[in-house]
Amino acid sequence: MEEMLIYLILLCEKLVTENEYNKRLDELFFITPENDDLLYLEWETDIKKSIIYVRTHIDYNNLDIEQFGKVLMSKLKAVYVNCSDIKRFASQMYSVWESLPRNIQKLEPFWTLCYADDPLSWGDEEQTRSIYEHMLNYYKD
Repeated sequence: MEEMLIYLILLCEKLVTENEYNKRLDELFFITPENDDLLYLEWETDIKKSIIYVRTHIDYNNLDIEQFGKVLMSKLKAVYVNCSDIKRFASQMYSVWESLPRNIQKLEPFWTLCYADDPLSWGDEEQTRSIYEHMLNYYKD
C-alpha cells in the first residue's frame, strides 16, 4: 500500500499520470493477486475513491518508512531530472510534503521537502539544487 500512496500523492500533484498509477497498480497486483487492497483498487474506476481508500486503509503506524522513502525519492528524482524550472519543482515538492503522512513529515529525507526551497528566496538556486540532490540521493549506498 505504501507504493500506492506514493503514486496517489504524486498523481494529485500531477507528477505522475493516471496511466502510470494504473500500470504500477497492475504490476503490484500481478505479483500479489491475493492482496485485498490491491484488488479493491483494481476494480475502483474513480480515482478520488481510490485516494480515499488508500488514505483510510493504510496502516500509518506500520509504514515501511525506508521502502516508502526509496520509492518516493526514485519517483521524485525522475521529476527533478526532467524539470527545467527549479521554482516550479520546489513548489510541487512543498505540496508533496504537505500530503505525506504526518508521522513521517519531520523525518529525513522527507523534512527536506519542507525547507529545500528556502535559498530561492535570496536567489541561491545552486544551494537549493544541492539540498534537493542530497535528499534525492539519501538512500544511495
